[in-house]
Amino acid sequence: MKKQDIIEFFDHCAPTWDAEMIKSDAIIGIILDNAQVGEDMDILDVACGTGVMFDYYLQRDVSSVTGIDISPAMAQIAREKYAAEPRVQVICGDVEEYAFDRKFDRIVVYNAFPHFPDPAGLIATLAGLLKEGGHLTIAHGMSREAIDGHHKGAASKVSNGLMSAESLKELFAPYLQVKTVISDDKMYQVGGQKAL
Repeated sequence: MKKQDIIEFFDHCAPTWDAEMIKSDAIIGIILDNAQVGEDMDILDVACGTGVMFDYYLQRDVSSVTGIDISPAMAQIAREKYAAEPRVQVICGDVEEYAFDRKFDRIVVYNAFPHFPDPAGLIATLAGLLKEGGHLTIAHGMSREAIDGHHKGAASKVSNGLMSAESLKELFAPYLQVKTVISDDKMYQVGGQKAL
């Protein structure tokens, strides 16, 4: 899987992304509860797309939301949607290469993890961007089987498939204390906390 293919795929999808988005407010609520997203926190939304999760963070009264996406078209739509919201910053870039000037209380990768070519490298990078006591959450609003089925079509060229929750837990182990492991017919989530 090549990053340029990922950029081109998501640039192509961007104009209709919001209209075709299937999401469950209840499941997203559970994901963010498990991640302990709350007021006065700085959030990094990795592969933020068009900003699908931003409203959920803002409703929880966070201090800031930094979204980053490798797709210029996705990042541009997110930037336009939240231009009037001072708590939101959108970066077009590769999270594994971008030089952030701060660390975050919570980092969320929602519905995007299979699109990263090097899962272990991504986890190492994100763990380094957490404040002490910060949480990293990898989550999907569908089961692993549903996500893999969804990616068998046009997205097969830009998806590794979603590893088992237990395998992802093992990738977290060198960096984070795992707090959440869920893989059922409704959702998939692995979350960990950086040692205090």
